[in-house]
Amino acid sequence: MTTYKDAGVNIEEGYKSVKLMKRYSASTFTPGVLNGIGSFAGMFELGDYKNPVLVSGTDGVGTKLKIAFQMGVYDTVGIDCVAMCVNDILCHGAKPLFFLDYLACSNLKADVAADLVKGVSKGCIQAGCALIGGETAEMPGFYAKGDYDMAGFTVGAVEKDDIIDGSKVEEGDVLVGIASSGVHSNGYSLVRSLVGDLEKSFGGSTLGQVLLTPTKIYVKPVARLLQKFNIKAMAHITGGGFFENVPRMFKGDFTAVIDKKSYKIPDIFKYIMDLGVGERQMYNTFNMGIGFVLCVKPSDADSVVSELEKMGEKAYVIGNVKKGERKVCLK
Repeated sequence: MTTYKDAGVNIEEGYKSVKLMKRYSASTFTPGVLNGIGSFAGMFELGDYKNPVLVSGTDGVGTKLKIAFQMGVYDTVGIDCVAMCVNDILCHGAKPLFFLDYLACSNLKADVAADLVKGVSKGCIQAGCALIGGETAEMPGFYAKGDYDMAGFTVGAVEKDDIIDGSKVEEGDVLVGIASSGVHSNGYSLVRSLVGDLEKSFGGSTLGQVLLTPTKIYVKPVARLLQKFNIKAMAHITGGGFFENVPRMFKGDFTAVIDKKSYKIPDIFKYIMDLGVGERQMYNTFNMGIGFVLCVKPSDADSVVSELEKMGEKAYVIGNVKKGERKVCLK
Protein backbone atom coordinates (compact mmCIF):
# COMPACT_ATOMS: atom_id res chain seq x y z
CA MET A 1 0.00 0.00 0.00
CA THR A 2 1.42 3.38 -1.04
CA THR A 3 1.56 6.04 1.67
CA TYR A 4 1.98 9.80 1.64
CA LYS A 5 5.47 9.26 3.05
CA ASP A 6 6.31 7.10 0.02
CA ALA A 7 5.40 10.13 -2.13
CA GLY A 8 7.88 12.25 -0.17
CA VAL A 9 5.67 13.93 2.43
CA ASN A 10 6.35 13.01 6.05
CA ILE A 11 3.24 13.95 8.04
CA GLU A 12 4.83 12.96 11.35
CA GLU A 13 7.73 15.34 10.73
CA GLY A 14 5.15 18.06 10.05
CA TYR A 15 3.44 17.39 13.38
CA LYS A 16 6.80 17.56 15.12
CA SER A 17 7.66 20.88 13.48
CA VAL A 18 4.33 22.44 14.53
CA LYS A 19 4.90 21.33 18.11
CA LEU A 20 8.32 22.96 18.10
CA MET A 21 7.00 26.13 16.46
CA LYS A 22 4.22 26.67 18.97
CA ARG A 23 6.54 27.74 21.76
CA TYR A 24 8.20 30.36 19.56
CA SER A 25 4.84 31.69 18.43
CA ALA A 26 3.54 31.91 22.00
CA SER A 27 6.51 34.09 22.99
CA THR A 28 5.27 36.81 20.62
CA PHE A 29 1.67 37.02 21.81
CA THR A 30 0.34 40.48 22.63
CA PRO A 31 -2.92 41.36 24.41
CA GLY A 32 -4.89 41.37 21.14
CA VAL A 33 -4.31 37.67 20.41
CA LEU A 34 -7.49 35.64 20.94
CA ASN A 35 -6.26 32.15 20.04
CA GLY A 36 -3.05 30.25 19.54
CA ILE A 37 -1.41 28.23 16.79
CA GLY A 38 -3.45 25.20 15.81
CA SER A 39 -6.80 26.78 14.98
CA PHE A 40 -7.96 27.12 11.39
CA ALA A 41 -7.34 30.86 11.53
CA GLY A 42 -5.64 33.36 13.80
CA MET A 43 -7.81 35.91 15.57
CA PHE A 44 -6.74 39.33 16.76
CA GLU A 45 -8.79 41.96 18.58
CA LEU A 46 -8.16 45.38 17.12
CA GLY A 47 -8.46 47.20 20.44
CA ASP A 48 -8.69 50.90 21.22
CA TYR A 49 -8.88 52.66 17.86
CA LYS A 50 -11.41 55.37 16.99
CA ASN A 51 -11.22 55.22 13.19
CA PRO A 52 -8.68 52.53 12.31
CA VAL A 53 -7.26 51.87 8.87
CA LEU A 54 -5.72 48.45 8.33
CA VAL A 55 -2.38 48.50 6.54
CA SER A 56 -0.92 45.30 5.11
CA GLY A 57 2.36 44.17 3.61
CA THR A 58 3.91 40.97 2.32
CA ASP A 59 7.43 40.01 1.30
CA GLY A 60 9.96 37.20 1.35
CA VAL A 61 13.58 36.63 2.32
CA GLY A 62 14.76 35.99 -1.23
CA THR A 63 18.02 34.28 -2.12
CA LYS A 64 19.62 35.31 1.16
CA LEU A 65 18.21 31.93 2.20
CA LYS A 66 20.83 30.27 0.00
CA ILE A 67 23.60 31.79 2.10
CA ALA A 68 21.85 30.78 5.32
CA PHE A 69 21.68 27.17 4.20
CA GLN A 70 25.26 27.19 2.93
CA MET A 71 26.32 28.45 6.36
CA GLY A 72 24.01 26.08 8.24
CA VAL A 73 22.47 29.05 10.11
CA TYR A 74 18.69 28.91 10.14
CA ASP A 75 17.50 31.11 13.03
CA THR A 76 18.21 34.60 11.66
CA VAL A 77 16.56 34.82 8.23
CA GLY A 78 13.13 34.78 9.87
CA ILE A 79 14.01 38.21 11.29
CA ASP A 80 14.58 39.38 7.71
CA CYS A 81 11.19 38.02 6.72
CA VAL A 82 9.44 40.05 9.42
CA ALA A 83 11.54 43.16 8.83
CA MET A 84 10.79 43.34 5.12
CA CYS A 85 7.07 43.44 5.87
CA VAL A 86 6.81 45.56 9.03
CA ASN A 87 9.24 48.23 7.82
CA ASP A 88 7.08 48.70 4.73
CA ILE A 89 3.82 49.32 6.58
CA LEU A 90 5.66 51.53 9.06
CA CYS A 91 6.19 53.99 6.19
CA HIS A 92 2.51 54.95 6.47
CA GLY A 93 2.59 55.29 10.26
CA ALA A 94 1.04 51.87 10.94
CA LYS A 95 1.77 49.82 14.04
CA PRO A 96 2.23 46.13 13.10
CA LEU A 97 -0.37 44.02 14.93
CA PHE A 98 0.21 40.48 13.76
CA PHE A 99 2.26 38.39 11.37
CA LEU A 100 1.82 35.15 9.43
CA ASP A 101 4.61 33.18 7.79
CA TYR A 102 4.77 30.76 4.87
CA LEU A 103 7.48 28.13 4.71
CA ALA A 104 7.87 25.80 1.73
CA CYS A 105 10.37 23.03 1.07
CA SER A 106 11.00 19.77 -0.71
CA ASN A 107 11.44 17.57 2.34
CA LEU A 108 10.68 18.90 5.79
CA LYS A 109 13.14 18.67 8.65
CA ALA A 110 11.33 19.67 11.82
CA ASP A 111 14.38 21.12 13.57
CA VAL A 112 15.31 23.29 10.57
CA ALA A 113 11.74 24.52 10.12
CA ALA A 114 11.49 25.33 13.82
CA ASP A 115 14.73 27.31 13.70
CA LEU A 116 13.41 29.30 10.74
CA VAL A 117 10.25 30.13 12.69
CA LYS A 118 12.35 30.90 15.76
CA GLY A 119 13.84 33.73 13.71
CA VAL A 120 10.36 34.91 12.77
CA SER A 121 9.42 35.04 16.45
CA LYS A 122 12.55 37.10 17.21
CA GLY A 123 11.55 39.53 14.49
CA CYS A 124 8.00 39.76 15.77
CA ILE A 125 9.23 40.55 19.28
CA GLN A 126 11.47 43.30 17.88
CA ALA A 127 8.49 44.72 15.97
CA GLY A 128 6.02 44.32 18.84
CA CYS A 129 3.63 42.19 16.80
CA ALA A 130 2.26 38.70 17.32
CA LEU A 131 2.95 35.59 15.24
CA ILE A 132 -0.57 34.15 15.14
CA GLY A 133 -0.38 31.64 12.31
CA GLY A 134 1.34 30.38 9.22
CA GLU A 135 1.71 27.53 6.76
CA THR A 136 4.39 24.92 6.22
CA ALA A 137 4.21 23.27 2.81
CA GLU A 138 6.20 20.13 1.98
CA MET A 139 6.34 19.89 -1.80
CA PRO A 140 8.68 17.13 -3.07
CA GLY A 141 9.36 17.34 -6.78
CA PHE A 142 8.60 21.06 -6.84
CA TYR A 143 11.53 22.37 -4.81
CA ALA A 144 15.05 20.96 -5.09
CA LYS A 145 16.04 18.70 -2.24
CA GLY A 146 17.26 20.74 0.71
CA ASP A 147 15.78 24.00 -0.55
CA TYR A 148 13.47 26.11 1.60
CA ASP A 149 11.56 29.27 0.75
CA MET A 150 10.11 31.72 3.25
CA ALA A 151 7.68 34.60 2.96
CA GLY A 152 5.47 36.52 5.35
CA PHE A 153 2.50 38.80 5.71
CA THR A 154 1.72 41.46 8.28
CA VAL A 155 -1.31 43.57 9.17
CA GLY A 156 -1.02 46.81 11.07
CA ALA A 157 -3.32 49.67 11.99
CA VAL A 158 -3.19 53.44 12.08
CA GLU A 159 -5.77 56.08 12.93
CA LYS A 160 -7.08 57.50 9.67
CA ASP A 161 -6.13 61.04 10.69
CA ASP A 162 -2.56 59.89 11.39
CA ILE A 163 -1.80 58.22 8.05
CA ILE A 164 1.51 59.36 6.58
CA ASP A 165 1.26 59.59 2.80
CA GLY A 166 3.76 62.28 1.78
CA SER A 167 1.08 64.86 1.06
CA LYS A 168 2.60 67.38 3.51
CA VAL A 169 6.10 67.36 2.01
CA GLU A 170 7.38 70.81 0.99
CA GLU A 171 10.41 72.11 -0.84
CA GLY A 172 13.27 72.61 1.62
CA ASP A 173 12.30 69.71 3.88
CA VAL A 174 15.18 67.64 5.19
CA LEU A 175 15.87 63.93 4.79
CA VAL A 176 17.14 62.00 7.82
CA GLY A 177 18.61 58.56 7.24
CA ILE A 178 18.71 55.80 9.84
CA ALA A 179 21.60 53.37 9.46
CA SER A 180 21.04 49.87 8.18
CA SER A 181 22.56 46.79 9.79
CA GLY A 182 24.17 45.74 6.51
CA VAL A 183 22.92 44.44 3.17
CA HIS A 184 19.53 43.57 4.72
CA SER A 185 17.59 41.26 2.37
CA ASN A 186 17.89 42.70 -1.12
CA GLY A 187 20.32 42.20 -3.96
CA TYR A 188 21.50 38.76 -2.90
CA SER A 189 21.29 37.28 -6.40
CA LEU A 190 23.88 39.86 -7.41
CA VAL A 191 25.90 39.30 -4.24
CA ARG A 192 25.95 35.54 -4.71
CA SER A 193 27.08 35.91 -8.33
CA LEU A 194 30.13 37.85 -7.12
CA VAL A 195 31.06 36.38 -3.76
CA GLY A 196 32.79 33.04 -3.61
CA ASP A 197 34.31 32.06 -0.26
CA LEU A 198 31.82 32.75 2.55
CA GLU A 199 34.48 31.76 5.11
CA LYS A 200 36.73 34.61 3.99
CA SER A 201 37.76 36.78 6.95
CA PHE A 202 35.97 40.12 6.89
CA GLY A 203 36.09 42.78 9.59
CA GLY A 204 36.56 40.37 12.50
CA SER A 205 33.91 37.95 11.21
CA THR A 206 33.53 35.85 8.11
CA LEU A 207 32.03 37.23 4.93
CA GLY A 208 29.13 34.80 5.31
CA GLN A 209 28.37 36.03 8.82
CA VAL A 210 28.38 39.66 7.66
CA LEU A 211 26.03 38.85 4.79
CA LEU A 212 23.68 37.02 7.16
CA THR A 213 23.33 39.98 9.51
CA PRO A 214 19.54 40.34 9.94
CA THR A 215 17.63 43.28 8.51
CA LYS A 216 17.13 46.05 11.06
CA ILE A 217 13.56 46.50 12.26
CA TYR A 218 12.75 50.20 12.66
CA VAL A 219 9.28 49.96 14.22
CA LYS A 220 10.01 50.85 17.84
CA PRO A 221 12.38 53.81 17.34
CA VAL A 222 10.22 55.32 14.60
CA ALA A 223 7.06 54.85 16.71
CA ARG A 224 8.68 56.99 19.40
CA LEU A 225 9.56 59.66 16.86
CA LEU A 226 5.97 59.76 15.63
CA GLN A 227 4.85 60.68 19.14
CA LYS A 228 7.21 63.68 19.32
CA PHE A 229 7.72 65.03 15.81
CA ASN A 230 5.87 65.88 12.62
CA ILE A 231 7.19 63.18 10.31
CA LYS A 232 6.00 64.13 6.82
CA ALA A 233 7.02 61.03 4.86
CA MET A 234 9.04 57.85 5.24
CA ALA A 235 10.76 55.36 2.98
CA HIS A 236 12.06 51.84 3.57
CA ILE A 237 15.16 51.31 1.43
CA THR A 238 14.57 47.84 0.02
CA GLY A 239 14.80 46.39 -3.51
CA GLY A 240 15.56 49.20 -5.92
CA GLY A 241 17.75 50.99 -3.39
CA PHE A 242 17.71 54.77 -3.16
CA PHE A 243 16.56 55.42 -6.72
CA GLU A 244 13.36 53.40 -6.52
CA ASN A 245 12.34 53.83 -2.89
CA VAL A 246 13.03 57.41 -1.84
CA PRO A 247 10.71 58.94 -4.51
CA ARG A 248 7.90 56.65 -3.30
CA MET A 249 7.60 58.76 -0.14
CA PHE A 250 6.49 61.80 -2.14
CA LYS A 251 2.93 62.47 -3.22
CA GLY A 252 3.90 65.51 -5.28
CA ASP A 253 6.71 66.11 -7.75
CA PHE A 254 9.88 66.47 -5.72
CA THR A 255 13.51 65.57 -6.18
CA ALA A 256 15.44 64.07 -3.26
CA VAL A 257 18.98 65.46 -3.20
CA ILE A 258 21.20 62.96 -1.35
CA ASP A 259 24.68 63.89 -0.12
CA LYS A 260 26.79 60.74 -0.49
CA LYS A 261 29.39 62.16 1.92
CA SER A 262 26.92 62.77 4.75
CA TYR A 263 27.57 59.35 6.31
CA LYS A 264 30.14 56.57 6.16
CA ILE A 265 29.27 53.80 3.71
CA PRO A 266 29.78 50.40 5.41
CA ASP A 267 32.71 48.29 4.25
CA ILE A 268 30.51 45.48 2.90
CA PHE A 269 29.17 47.79 0.18
CA LYS A 270 32.65 49.03 -0.70
CA TYR A 271 33.69 45.38 -1.01
CA ILE A 272 30.82 44.58 -3.38
CA MET A 273 31.62 47.67 -5.46
CA ASP A 274 35.26 46.61 -5.67
CA LEU A 275 34.08 43.32 -7.19
CA GLY A 276 32.91 45.26 -10.24
CA VAL A 277 29.53 46.85 -9.52
CA GLY A 278 29.14 50.46 -10.69
CA GLU A 279 28.08 53.21 -8.31
CA ARG A 280 24.65 53.81 -9.87
CA GLN A 281 23.92 50.07 -9.81
CA MET A 282 24.93 49.98 -6.15
CA TYR A 283 22.50 52.78 -5.22
CA ASN A 284 19.81 51.16 -7.38
CA THR A 285 20.18 47.74 -5.73
CA PHE A 286 21.35 48.13 -2.13
CA ASN A 287 20.57 50.37 0.85
CA MET A 288 24.21 51.55 0.94
CA GLY A 289 24.11 51.83 4.74
CA ILE A 290 20.79 53.68 5.10
CA GLY A 291 17.82 51.42 5.74
CA PHE A 292 15.09 53.95 6.48
CA VAL A 293 14.57 57.59 5.50
CA LEU A 294 12.44 60.24 7.21
CA CYS A 295 11.31 63.54 5.73
CA VAL A 296 10.98 66.34 8.31
CA LYS A 297 10.89 70.11 8.43
CA PRO A 298 14.35 71.72 8.69
CA SER A 299 13.83 72.92 12.26
CA ASP A 300 13.21 69.33 13.44
CA ALA A 301 16.09 67.61 11.67
CA ASP A 302 18.80 67.91 14.33
CA SER A 303 16.37 67.02 17.12
CA VAL A 304 15.21 63.91 15.23
CA VAL A 305 18.81 62.79 14.76
CA SER A 306 19.55 63.44 18.45
CA GLU A 307 16.47 61.49 19.56
CA LEU A 308 17.45 58.52 17.39
CA GLU A 309 20.97 58.57 18.79
CA LYS A 310 19.55 58.50 22.33
CA MET A 311 17.75 55.29 21.32
CA GLY A 312 21.02 53.76 20.15
CA GLU A 313 20.44 54.32 16.44
CA LYS A 314 22.93 55.85 14.04
CA ALA A 315 21.24 58.64 12.14
CA TYR A 316 22.33 61.39 9.76
CA VAL A 317 20.97 64.35 7.84
CA ILE A 318 21.52 62.93 4.35
CA GLY A 319 19.81 65.41 2.06
CA ASN A 320 16.90 67.66 1.27
CA VAL A 321 13.87 68.03 -0.94
CA LYS A 322 13.43 70.37 -3.87
CA LYS A 323 10.69 70.81 -6.45
CA GLY A 324 11.18 68.96 -9.71
CA GLU A 325 10.98 65.56 -11.28
CA ARG A 326 10.20 62.75 -8.83
CA LYS A 327 13.66 61.24 -8.61
CA VAL A 328 16.88 60.99 -6.58
CA CYS A 329 19.89 63.16 -7.29
CA LEU A 330 23.20 62.05 -5.76
CA LYS A 331 25.83 64.67 -5.08
